Amino acid sequence: MTDMSHPAIQRVVDVASRKGIKLEITLFEARTRTAEEAAAAVGVKPDQIVKPLVFVAPRFDGRLVPIVCLVSGRNRVDLGRLAAVTGETAARRATAREARELTGFAIGGIPPFGYGRQVRVVMDPDLCPFQLVWASAGIDRAIFPVPPGTLRILSNAVVAPFAEEPWPRAASAAAMEPRPLFEAGGSAA
Repeated sequence: MTDMSHPAIQRVVDVASRKGIKLEITLFEARTRTAEEAAAAVGVKPDQIVKPLVFVAPRFDGRLVPIVCLVSGRNRVDLGRLAAVTGETAARRATAREARELTGFAIGGIPPFGYGRQVRVVMDPDLCPFQLVWASAGIDRAIFPVPPGTLRILSNAVVAPFAEEPWPRAASAAAMEPRPLFEAGGSAA
């Protein structure tokens, strides 16, 4: 079996094809499991890499409902914001085993769609300004470019702000420095 005929890749290609989209998948010799590895492989910034992160929302009957967050490669998910967006206050990051069982794909190769079951998908608005973003095609060495609008349609995603606010290093460092209680001149700070 060639890698392009891998069942995981084929599943991603089939889902896109049913929606009238032809994917241009690139296979790499080296793994592209992380946003940094994928960005280096295609020659873009990590911001243009789609990181599908799997979260689970527990139910009273013991079931775990998957939530896939399509995150810009430089961002991290803020659980408070994710709860506000999804209404799932008990959501947590899925284990590797849970992610595979719920999506059908291994971490490092999870695509933004093609899970074979109903999965709630939310998309980071930081992906939207780019002409193209890059996402995994089902295995850890296969990726494809896609316009963000097409990605949203293929994954049936809701675009919502759930990423952590970036910390400007200069501002956060200045805020951490001790300040005197009284400035010169005798007035309270």
